Amino acid sequence: MLDKKRIRLMTKMAIYEKNNINEDLKISSYYKKDYSSLNTLITVLWITIGYGIAAALYAVCNLEKILAELTISKLIFLGGVAVGGYLVLLIIYVICAGSFYKARHNKAKQRVKKYYRDLARLEKMETKEKE
Repeated sequence: MLDKKRIRLMTKMAIYEKNNINEDLKISSYYKKDYSSLNTLITVLWITIGYGIAAALYAVCNLEKILAELTISKLIFLGGVAVGGYLVLLIIYVICAGSFYKARHNKAKQRVKKYYRDLARLEKMETKEKE
């Protein structure tokens, strides 16, 4: 005889296995602090590369205008603005990335726990059926 609860549980678990389990298991294998720190560090690396490319592109596009009015004080000011903008952008992204990756780890950990709980429930259903 078919048990509707068991079939629904198996269907829900199969959908989860098909879509998310590999990524969630990979994420939940890390400690939360390690996962968020690693991904925040990767974010810092990409922000640095992106900011460098954007600053270089801006400098190349406006090179004639920058060089026409260049003095030592303006050069120091431009350098300060570039470094200050980079630090502000970096701080904002580090805070956002840290909280994002911590939340992502929590959600993945909860989904994996729920999956293991469902596995235990399914095993109990099967042992009851055999008895």
